[in-house]
Amino acid sequence: MRLRRTRSGEPGIRRVRRGRGFSYEDADGRAIDDAELRARIAQLAIPPAWTEVWISTHPNGHIQATGIDAAGRRQYLYHPTWREQRDRLKFDRALALAESLPAARRGVTIDLRRDGLPRERVLAAAFRMLDAAHLRVGSERYALEHGSVGLSTLLGAHASVVDRRIVHLDFPGKSGQEWSSEVPDADLAAVVAQLKRRGPRARLLAWRDGGGPHPLSAEDINADIRARTGGDFTAKDFRTLHGTSAAAIALARTGPKRSASAQDRAIAGAIRATAQLLGNTPAVARSSYVDPRILDLYRDGITIDPERTASVESELRALLFE
Repeated sequence: MRLRRTRSGEPGIRRVRRGRGFSYEDADGRAIDDAELRARIAQLAIPPAWTEVWISTHPNGHIQATGIDAAGRRQYLYHPTWREQRDRLKFDRALALAESLPAARRGVTIDLRRDGLPRERVLAAAFRMLDAAHLRVGSERYALEHGSVGLSTLLGAHASVVDRRIVHLDFPGKSGQEWSSEVPDADLAAVVAQLKRRGPRARLLAWRDGGGPHPLSAEDINADIRARTGGDFTAKDFRTLHGTSAAAIALARTGPKRSASAQDRAIAGAIRATAQLLGNTPAVARSSYVDPRILDLYRDGITIDPERTASVESELRALLFE
């Protein structure tokens, strides 16, 4: 199906609450009675809690519906074909990130070994934690509104250093989940130990100059990612790459299975492992962070080399781009 670009500002269908249910009206206020159109609307499964719902009149519109959720955020429902196209681009971008990481990681190590707490060293610490601990980047707004913490909003109390070589991170994550991770990295541990000197209630990732501490923002971290990798990547691309890598490793270690039921169990186990790593539900991990091509290849009996999981990123690129 050829898609057409749609905008929620153009004339569309409006949802109106009627008692315990809803009715639907066109742009002129006339009730929608067409059975085929109502069936399409029903298939969209628009959440009942959404308000200000707009529905496209075009079955092939790339945006099918929009609305405001209970938290006041505008949400979008896209055409399945559009989602497939966007997902393919997202997973290809994660693999492109993988190609740039070896050089970026070398630069991070160099910056971690600087003296003091200049901006470059603190940004390198943020990059290393993002890369090794699979964190969300976080935001000031989300921390204030929901009490959840991400990389950019970590406090001194959320990090500890053990034996001068291991960094422990413990903090309230998204959706109320407690996040706990461990990064064995002496270079990172040395920086974190210095950063913690500002106290448990101070922002952890803050660089210093003559004018005092300067906390890093999510925008600072994403800009640094782009500068180090030379590509238009963000912190979320790391989670996509880490999720796909985790699933690929789990499937490689399980090994190919002959029956469909055994394959289903192996895939479910790989998705659970990925969800645990990223702090998501299995449903979110599968839909957002695991490249479906990995699962399709597994059903065909193909995995990355189980003896080379340490180089999973290059293995993924060879498998998916060959």
